Amino acid sequence: MTHRRVALVTGANHGIGAATARRLAADGCAVLLTFHAFDDPEAEEGSRRAHASDADDVVAAVRADGGTALAVAADLADASVVPALFDRAEAELGPVDVLVHNATASLLDTFRPQEHDWAGRPQHGLTAETVDRQFAVDARAGALLIAEHALRLQRRGATWGRVVTLTSGGVEGFPGEVSYGAAKAALVSYTLSAALELSRFGVTANAVHPPVTDTGWVTDEVRAAVAADDRWMGVAEPDEPARLIAWLASEAADRVTGNVIRMA
Repeated sequence: MTHRRVALVTGANHGIGAATARRLAADGCAVLLTFHAFDDPEAEEGSRRAHASDADDVVAAVRADGGTALAVAADLADASVVPALFDRAEAELGPVDVLVHNATASLLDTFRPQEHDWAGRPQHGLTAETVDRQFAVDARAGALLIAEHALRLQRRGATWGRVVTLTSGGVEGFPGEVSYGAAKAALVSYTLSAALELSRFGVTANAVHPPVTDTGWVTDEVRAAVAADDRWMGVAEPDEPARLIAWLASEAADRVTGNVIRMA
């Protein structure tokens, strides 16, 4: 790197977001991490602890490794938070070069209400509230983050930038998590449009589809189900997708754009 890059990583108090923040910091980026701590009584114990945590441990780990990190509490369902995050980054770290949108509302809803999904997680019938909650964080916040990032890159005449988003589900939909799948599909569309519109400014935009990843919700039953499914190589650890994300954010990936990269 010719100078220190600045990265903004959403949903980085645990799981893939936290691992990505540490990877980017190790690669020389100063990182602003966002988190939204909340209590989710329906979640598995590991997920519940992760959702309720702040990002202090992640920041401490980055700094212990000699990196630079700043954690900011942010409810991305509030649209006014988006420009404020970029303002905070610019004031304390510098202009943002790399945007990673990892945060999700993580709500399971369905057209066929049932108490639990295949992994034993509580489900809800689809309502206006479940749709709005999921789309506000995954799709709308993603679009606003990309727009703000692009605007500021262009205003300062930047010739290099990165957008990486996280997706899930597939073109056939996402049974059992229908609003999650639909919101991620919208986020992918925003990402691919950004790839086409921003390439002339040296900006790449890609979506990463992680494998089943142990971010706190994986049980022995889930591991057994994944092991029996030929689509997967097994349950991944958060650092595995984080390595791919960090590569997409590097100069090595200068001409890699407009992709949805599925991991097994």
